[in-house]
Amino acid sequence: MKIIAFTGMPFSGKTEAINVVKKMNIPIIRMGDIVWEEVESKGLELNENNVGYVANEMRKKKGKEIWAKKTIKKIKSKNLIDTIIIDGVRSLEEVKYFKKILGDNFILISIDASDRLRYKRALMRNRKDDSKSIKSIIERDQREINWGLKSLIKSADISILNDSSKIELHKKIKKIIEKFTKKDILIN
Repeated sequence: MKIIAFTGMPFSGKTEAINVVKKMNIPIIRMGDIVWEEVESKGLELNENNVGYVANEMRKKKGKEIWAKKTIKKIKSKNLIDTIIIDGVRSLEEVKYFKKILGDNFILISIDASDRLRYKRALMRNRKDDSKSIKSIIERDQREINWGLKSLIKSADISILNDSSKIELHKKIKKIIEKFTKKDILIN
């Protein structure tokens, strides 16, 4: 099994990378969906504030690697054996947990874009948990930086600069994913 995880600041292009993977028919686990499930299980409305609050509180109460543990549990429950993509890794503790379980079969890819470009994209996108103003985008950035996101991005195995078109990003992602999906290694 090969696990490839995407990380990056909000609105850097992770969703576009996932769109490429979907077309390649590779299973995807979005860590944000696992957080959403937790938010809904607590009877809270699915919005930016509640998602951030629950993600933060769970990290404080159950450890910074809690979402990685829940992700591995979800992967095991689906009996996936080939390449799997994880979207939304946010901390070094999560990566350490994945590497502890998966070793060299875990690859971290960061996607980077300038703040100006990310903010522009943020205001155009319309997902349930999206920030709706520059102020809230900056607050979200800071919350995720506090989780260790900047250090995580620097530690990535591969970094992709997403400063041009979607088509260019799609080409970069496809080339990298194809490289890693040619020889999958099974783990016990």
